[in-house]
Amino acid sequence: MGTHDHQPTARGNAFLWGGAGLGVLLVIGLVTHGFGLFGRGGSAAQVPALIHRGGQIVVPEGSPLRSRLAVEPAATELTSGRWVLPGMVEADPARTAAVLTPLAGRIVALQVALGDRVTRGQTLVIIDSPDLAQAYDDDEKAADAYRLATKNLARQEGQLKIGAAAERDVDQARSDLAQASAEYGRTRARLRILGVAGDRAHGSRLLTVRAPVSGSVTTLAVSAGNMINDPTQPMMTIADLSTVWVTALVPEKYVGAVARGDRAAVSLSAYPGRTFRGTVSFVSDVLETDSLRDKLRIAFANPRIELKPNMFATVTLFGPRAAQVILPASALLMNNDRTTVFIATAPWTFERRAVQLGLTEGSSVAIDSGVKPGERVVVRGGILLND
Repeated sequence: MGTHDHQPTARGNAFLWGGAGLGVLLVIGLVTHGFGLFGRGGSAAQVPALIHRGGQIVVPEGSPLRSRLAVEPAATELTSGRWVLPGMVEADPARTAAVLTPLAGRIVALQVALGDRVTRGQTLVIIDSPDLAQAYDDDEKAADAYRLATKNLARQEGQLKIGAAAERDVDQARSDLAQASAEYGRTRARLRILGVAGDRAHGSRLLTVRAPVSGSVTTLAVSAGNMINDPTQPMMTIADLSTVWVTALVPEKYVGAVARGDRAAVSLSAYPGRTFRGTVSFVSDVLETDSLRDKLRIAFANPRIELKPNMFATVTLFGPRAAQVILPASALLMNNDRTTVFIATAPWTFERRAVQLGLTEGSSVAIDSGVKPGERVVVRGGILLND
């Protein structure tokens, strides 16, 4: 069998390979950025689709891109600043009370359960406390000393009138009475602080702990039979939920636009279709260390306890009305981790610019920064200018 040698011959821009009667014709055109263009009369014309000049992009005359780009001035609208933020329902700390026992002892009766609603003064816990019996004994001794000092002063004053006692003895009797009165007052005050009546049977060991406020038992840390050794540890927490807070965390870039008195709308998945409206009552002066966001609160009256602590909420804030640049969403381009647009700096000359986005509504997007009112922006076909 014979072999064939394939030798190419060149004629202009075409190469012809011979062999087995099969020929392939390749024509190499002059292409710039993917476009081959021909001038009038069929002659080849080297017209690039676009030209890079430093940080600018020029679309030259004759480029097919000119017919595919739409450029419009950036419009403005008078809008209310609006931000949608995640939120949570919280109990008002000023209406939340930790229930403590003033004395150590053993719980003999627990008269509420987690989630119960209680009224102020209602009995919560009964504790058998030896310290209470000691407090009663101290009060009885102080009362006896006070009665004795009172009688002694009266006796000394009577003796002084008939010359049977010295002035010094009367002064000492008055001093003894003052000290006894102070001690008796201290023991009585101690019983009042403990929440017990001073005229109860002395030596009683049962301490009754009552609700300091009306509300719901939101936490419970004890049960009947428990020994309470540390009176500083709360036995339970009672929260008055007739007024609650909805808190939200504002991104740092919006902190300057949020203020007390701003209108807010809150929605919760538990109540679809309902909107709770209020105003911002608190904006923190310090950012949260973990999220670097600013905390704000909106207070709501909650007479039917519909808003329950730890519910998730969606908070919409409405700021003051101001002119804001509005662009069609088609003008936006993703460039790595940035959102950009192309701005016309001269006729058919463009530069890429990063923008900060605000609220998106339908096919329009509010621009917080990056585009000034009236600047000409590529609103259609910008993807063709991408590198």
